[in-house]
Amino acid sequence: MVYAILQNSNKNNNKELKVNEKKESSIKKVTKNRSVNLNRRLKALKAKLGDRVFIRIFKKENILEVWIKPKDSKEYKLLKTYDICSYSGKLGPKLKEGDHQAPEGFYKVYKHSLNPNSKYHLSFNLGYPNRYDKAHNRTGSYLMVHGECSSIGCYAMGNKNIEEIYTIVKKALYKGQKYVNVHIFPFRLSSKNLLKYKNHKWYKFWKNLKEGYDFFEQTKRVPIVDVKKNKYIIRGKLKRD
Repeated sequence: MVYAILQNSNKNNNKELKVNEKKESSIKKVTKNRSVNLNRRLKALKAKLGDRVFIRIFKKENILEVWIKPKDSKEYKLLKTYDICSYSGKLGPKLKEGDHQAPEGFYKVYKHSLNPNSKYHLSFNLGYPNRYDKAHNRTGSYLMVHGECSSIGCYAMGNKNIEEIYTIVKKALYKGQKYVNVHIFPFRLSSKNLLKYKNHKWYKFWKNLKEGYDFFEQTKRVPIVDVKKNKYIIRGKLKRD
């Protein structure tokens, strides 16, 4: 009986090892292939993998942007735009565990947020709920950007996209960036676009998010975001992120 249990355990371990080896091989292949997909863009921007990065997500437009700050630049440059394969819910923030709503707001991804063993191929945790979410008694956990094309409150990018995004984020974190800012918006928050939603229940919340959106749009620098009196406070003032 004990022998059978150990035998099954060994089979499971071997199976998991093969899956991880296959995934690691896939990641290495992406890193190699990015010389075809990204190298021209990196060279044009005078940037390299390991430089500081910043991510923006737009629900309505269904895209994720990766921005990079070349070593000798004070501003971030658009590196690449990725189509989101799937996200759950609708426009508006996540409110509680189980509402199947993808979050909106200002989040941070750290080294410990990376998950190379995700059942969704690869993933990184957005850090929901953040201080703002907690101040509003919002609940939920394990909100990710991940691979595959199904989502329960997360942003599913598809495996090829997440391999590239994950590699870019990981390189930055392991080259000294403390965390990668991820700003998630319902749509591009221009004054014209926001005005269309002036009667929407989340208008005031989106107007608050717009302060961070505008700062980056105008300066191409990532603002310092704080939370005070249940509101996001933008403290950028042209300082580096």
